[in-house]
Amino acid sequence: MTEPAPLSPLEPDSPTQTVRVALPFLAPTVTYSIIGVTVAVYLLQKLSVLLFGYAIYEIDWLEYFFARFNSAIRAGELWRFITPVFLHGSVPHIFFNMYALLSIGTFMERQFGHGRFALLYFLSGFAGNVFSFLFTGENGYSVGASTAVFGLIGAEVIFFYQNRELFGAQAKQAIGNAVFIIAINLFIGLSPGIDNWGHVGGLLGGMIFTWFGGVYWAVTGIPPEMKLADQREIREVITGLGVVVLIFSSLAVWGLFYK
Repeated sequence: MTEPAPLSPLEPDSPTQTVRVALPFLAPTVTYSIIGVTVAVYLLQKLSVLLFGYAIYEIDWLEYFFARFNSAIRAGELWRFITPVFLHGSVPHIFFNMYALLSIGTFMERQFGHGRFALLYFLSGFAGNVFSFLFTGENGYSVGASTAVFGLIGAEVIFFYQNRELFGAQAKQAIGNAVFIIAINLFIGLSPGIDNWGHVGGLLGGMIFTWFGGVYWAVTGIPPEMKLADQREIREVITGLGVVVLIFSSLAVWGLFYK
């Protein structure tokens, strides 16, 4: 990224200078931690089958207690709106979700910071599972981190849109790539056995949170000593959190008691 240095009023014809401003570097420890925990949970899923067999049909014991079963949620097991993001049904399932999380999450965490990124991830997972609960019927069931991953992709679109002046042509390209990925995956999600409603809900949750509480970079300082500073205030982040929780909690309550 570059920021033009202002011309001195005493030198109106002097050439414009460019100053390179680096994005802040932040080790994506939350992304790595989520991947580590998710892989460990998957190994526990397989271990539970080896030790105790399947709980029911081909559902292991961790799935039995923590997957999104709509009937169990209606019975009051509300933790199932969050816990499915740690569970997976097969090696390809967890591999592709963790690969996507690694690819997108490392960039987004470096922009959002550890705490805001964690909020984004789990709010997206919550929103996706609420949508699944609403639209997949009484016997609906799902596991997987794709609800949260779709939230990261949606957040990336909003992030680059709101910071388009800073990123320039890179923002347009990044938004185009993200929209293409979303469209392709939603199309693939029309196939049987894929929780597309969860993808849509996660996408919306991530976009809504980022619209209100995502990072909004601005270049500050005097050339050549310039840096990026986030213009969002903590109250705006809390607003984003509150809006997502309010919308999707209200939808969950509607689904529980009125649908």
